Amino acid sequence: MRIGNGVDVHAFSDDPNRLLVLGGVQIPGAQGLDGHSDADVVLHAIVDALLGAAALGDLGSLVGIDRPETHGASSASFVRAALDELAAAGFTIGNVDATVVAQTPRLSGVIAQMRDSVAHLLRVPTTQVSIKATTTDRLGAIGNNEGIACLAVVLIV
Repeated sequence: MRIGNGVDVHAFSDDPNRLLVLGGVQIPGAQGLDGHSDADVVLHAIVDALLGAAALGDLGSLVGIDRPETHGASSASFVRAALDELAAAGFTIGNVDATVVAQTPRLSGVIAQMRDSVAHLLRVPTTQVSIKATTTDRLGAIGNNEGIACLAVVLIV
C-alpha cells in the first residue's frame, strides 16, 4: 500500500465563455478557471496524488502541461494516462479523498455528481471516492474569489 497527495490551484479566468469543470462535471453558471487545459483542479490534484503514490512523477511530467497538444484538453485524458502508468507499475486504486477549496460557487448540489464522475474516470465504485467542499471563510486569495484549489489524498495497492 502507498499513499499519495496532490494539490492544484487555478485562478478564475477573465474569459466569460470559459466553462468551470470540476471532477469532470461542468458547473452551470459558474465562472471558469484559467489554465492550459480545462483547468479541472479536482482531476489535476487526483492525478498528482496517484502519480506521487506510485513515485511516477507528477501531472506536468506525465502530460506536459505546456505542450500544444494538451491546450484545451479535457483533464479526463490526464486521468486515463495516469491510470495506464499505474497499471503498468502494477498498482490499483484503494480510495480517493479530495477537498475542493472555493468561496464560490457553492458546490453542495453537485458533489454527488462529481463523485460519480471521478469514480467512473478512475474505474472504481463510487464508494471508493470522497469529494468534499469547503471555503476559507473569505480569507486569502480563494476567500477573495480569485480562484479554486483542491487537495487530494489517494491510497493505491
